[in-house]
Amino acid sequence: MSRHGLETAREGATTGQDTYNNKSALEYPMKMIKTAFASASLALSLTPALGLAQTELQFGHVGNPGSLFDASAKEFAERANERLGDDYEVVVYGSSQLGGDSSMMQKLKLGQLTFTLPSTVMSSVVDEFGLFEMPYLIKDREHMKRVIDEVLEPDLFPLAEEEGYKILAVWENGFRQITNNERPINTPEDLDGLKLRTPKGTWRVRMFEEYGANPSPMALSEVFTALQTGTMDGQENPLVQIYSQKFQEVQDYLSMTNHVYTPAYVVVSSNHWEDLPEDVRDVLAETAREVQDFVYETAARQDEELLGEMEAAGMEVNEADKQAFIDASGPIYDLFDEEVEGGGDLVDRVLALGQEE
Repeated sequence: MSRHGLETAREGATTGQDTYNNKSALEYPMKMIKTAFASASLALSLTPALGLAQTELQFGHVGNPGSLFDASAKEFAERANERLGDDYEVVVYGSSQLGGDSSMMQKLKLGQLTFTLPSTVMSSVVDEFGLFEMPYLIKDREHMKRVIDEVLEPDLFPLAEEEGYKILAVWENGFRQITNNERPINTPEDLDGLKLRTPKGTWRVRMFEEYGANPSPMALSEVFTALQTGTMDGQENPLVQIYSQKFQEVQDYLSMTNHVYTPAYVVVSSNHWEDLPEDVRDVLAETAREVQDFVYETAARQDEELLGEMEAAGMEVNEADKQAFIDASGPIYDLFDEEVEGGGDLVDRVLALGQEE
């Protein structure tokens, strides 16, 4: 019995002696002790360890309400929970409530989290995922679907599993654009000296260094304040992340560069995944893959809607000279080929898939 339970019993005994003079000194406290033990037994009977209560499967991500991450994770949870029955429930924790991407990846390995939705940070886990840091590599979402089937699943998924991470499905972060408070970005030269926040991915930093910017990796949850205070001049993200993070409130210029397309990965721990019953794993894995179509449809719609919202918020929008950026991107491809084993071959395969109709 806990100290609190014994103290409660003693307090009850004192009160009992004042109120019930006809009872013995031991009768009332003994009843309290029995009640405390009964309550403790009831609590134990409801613990997930005994399989009698619903087990929470936590899904953590960094997206704010209204973001694509938020919509995607909630759609997954709703569909999965309809099929899981009463024993398990997927519960979504967005807005970096459970930490940033790197922190949540560690929590997966420790068994403190069931799912997370990393994007750029995967290139810090497995070098080959830096493929999706390469500028102007992915043409559109149909191209990306072919890349998932013919490159990601057969070649990159196993590399992630070697590091302790199992990828259930590939969703989306999106096509990235640049915002800042200094000037419109039309060509790489306009980035010269700009203090630009990037995600924690080695190749994104190196790409913007090649373009002439002064990039700094930073957790998404810290970016609004950095932009507001001038610690950073600008940042780059898909439109839906820009809007849901309210960067339009602290940024003057939005330049449509489409410089990188970033997938997002539904990730679990390779080891702890096996602790779930097989039928539960089947439901979760199938649902994660099924939600991909919803993710792409939602992302395409948001891209169309949010550009007008940005302009309405007072941002100056310009279309960048994408060919100028493509022409300046050769050195980053060369570095990827030199430093990542098989990097050049991966790039060639992805580009070839972009030529298919």
